[in-house]
Amino acid sequence: MIRRRLGYYYNLLSVSGIVLAATGASLIIVFMVIEWITGFASPYTGLMVYFAFPAMLVTGLLLIPIGELLERRRRIQRGVEDIEPFPKIDFNEPHQRRKFFFFIAATLGFLVIISIATIEGYDFTESVLFCGRICHTVMKPEYTTWGNSPHAKVRCAECHIGPGAEWFVKTKLSGLRQVYKVLTNTYPTPIETPVANLRPARETCEQCHWPEKFYSGRQKNFYFYASDEKNTPREVDLLLKIGGAPLTPTSRGIHWHIKSAVYYQARDRTRQEIPYIRVRDKGGKMVEYADTEKPLAKNEIAEGKLRQMDCIDCHDRPTHIFRSPDMAIDDNLVSGKIDPGLPFIKKVSFELLNKPYKSNQEAHGAITAGIRNYYAANYPAIVSTKADAINNAVKAVLDIYSKNNFPEMKTTWSTHPDNIGHFYWPGCFRCHDGKHKSADGRVISKDCDICHLVIGQKQENIPPGTRGTGFVHPVDIGEELVKTNCSECHMAAESR
Repeated sequence: MIRRRLGYYYNLLSVSGIVLAATGASLIIVFMVIEWITGFASPYTGLMVYFAFPAMLVTGLLLIPIGELLERRRRIQRGVEDIEPFPKIDFNEPHQRRKFFFFIAATLGFLVIISIATIEGYDFTESVLFCGRICHTVMKPEYTTWGNSPHAKVRCAECHIGPGAEWFVKTKLSGLRQVYKVLTNTYPTPIETPVANLRPARETCEQCHWPEKFYSGRQKNFYFYASDEKNTPREVDLLLKIGGAPLTPTSRGIHWHIKSAVYYQARDRTRQEIPYIRVRDKGGKMVEYADTEKPLAKNEIAEGKLRQMDCIDCHDRPTHIFRSPDMAIDDNLVSGKIDPGLPFIKKVSFELLNKPYKSNQEAHGAITAGIRNYYAANYPAIVSTKADAINNAVKAVLDIYSKNNFPEMKTTWSTHPDNIGHFYWPGCFRCHDGKHKSADGRVISKDCDICHLVIGQKQENIPPGTRGTGFVHPVDIGEELVKTNCSECHMAAESR
């Protein structure tokens, strides 16, 4: 009689469902309130609040009717009572009326909780916490470099997904494969780039950047320090010809490449070797340029896939920027984080950063000991007079290493090519090498002045007050200045 009065939900399955649903709902509410009050957000708490606890709630709600149906069937089979085909609801009976209104209120409450969790969960999956810290080891290089980039206040999803439902679905499906690889420990080390099937940059980058309004030029100063005792400084003042906007005198500047129809076919996955280029000229004719030294065969061109040049063909590291030891040390010297008055600090730091280390712990120990031991052995007087400067130098060099080297992912500053400029990688010279020629004899120029002009230089081999008409190398290398790409020497020096 008691079981009959309590109804069909008086069974182990339904009761378990009630407890599970109530627990899930309570935990969602409690943790959300704590997060809203404290403002504290954790990726692992987010996983529980927006995935685990809602799953508990939904599972519990499903178990309740399943248990009731099984209980009803059990009673029918045992002939415990006469059961109507459908339940009767009589609002004239206070007990049934209370049960009905409780059911409606509970359903609405659960719907509100699930709706809030769904909305917050969607927002959580678009957050940097979710993208960068859930898979801590795998995404550590990308998350760290993102935090030190010009886009550090831009969420991952704004570039990797962009607006619209189509790419949201595509990216989340791709994300499921990535989650599987993480769980099964089958992810590549390092992460492969460029990312396959990435959304076109025109649909993401241009949500903020406006190529139609690019014009004129941009002046930029570059600071360098020599690896000598004085850490001799030098400076290059450069005018970058941004260009790009149509119907302007500077329309054929750097951004002309994305305002015009430029297509290419790469020989390798990383797009560092480009033997074939197709460009629409002023007359609207498509002109083909081929590498005269290593051309593609006609069948390779016919069977290959052309890519239309866009932002990331040059800005391929717009956010996940890895700094070379040389440039990172220069930045710290010019900013004062490393005292340029410390003898040979550029040379010592450079050599320590270029050594291979199996772990961060090993690197930190070697770098700290290396800098301190060098000055103790070679400049003992400085150890006492510039103790703070040495301590600051150690901290700065350790920071450089931590931001650009990730042994657990086999990732260093040189793992991924950076095609802005041409200092360490071919970059611009992938096409502008003077070796790509069309059938009618036109050549893609290697002239430096196409993209930038040297306004001024300050260095030891240039008399003060002298204004040169072109770039002057700090060491006289003769004709190699125009014959040899910068990267052929600088990358070799950095990789030694």
